[in-house]
Amino acid sequence: MKIFFASDHAGFEMKKALVKFVKELGFEVEDLGPKELNPEDDYPVFMERAGLEIFKHHKNAKAIILGGSGQGEAIVANRFPNVRAVVFYGGKREIIKLSREHNDANILSLGAKFINLEEAEEVVKLWLETPFSGDKRHIRRLEEIDELEESLYKNP
Repeated sequence: MKIFFASDHAGFEMKKALVKFVKELGFEVEDLGPKELNPEDDYPVFMERAGLEIFKHHKNAKAIILGGSGQGEAIVANRFPNVRAVVFYGGKREIIKLSREHNDANILSLGAKFINLEEAEEVVKLWLETPFSGDKRHIRRLEEIDELEESLYKNP
């Protein structure tokens, strides 16, 4: 499975460390940027790249995106079909497991200003290792989301 990464300036340093960490876990990784720290950058440019990759490869890829809060980054990513981005900026780890088990989340958006690297690594590892449950009720709900998405694109 390929893991795409993207961040803005607020998540840049944590992204660099997590790219290395996820490679060490044995995943194929692609860093979508930024490649250099620029305090003036705008996150939508980089989140668009992540959203497009998951849109195209949602069956065999995931993404980890980072920003100050992770909120705006997830909002951009969730604009793309086939994307289910969730936000983590601290708190109980159970929410990470549920995002995968119940919602088959394929993008994890981290709030780099609210968690430290050790916490980010723990959460990323848990998220990557937690499978979708495949329960009928969760499949049904995801199909309902897909149907809603399709109807919106056909009849804006």
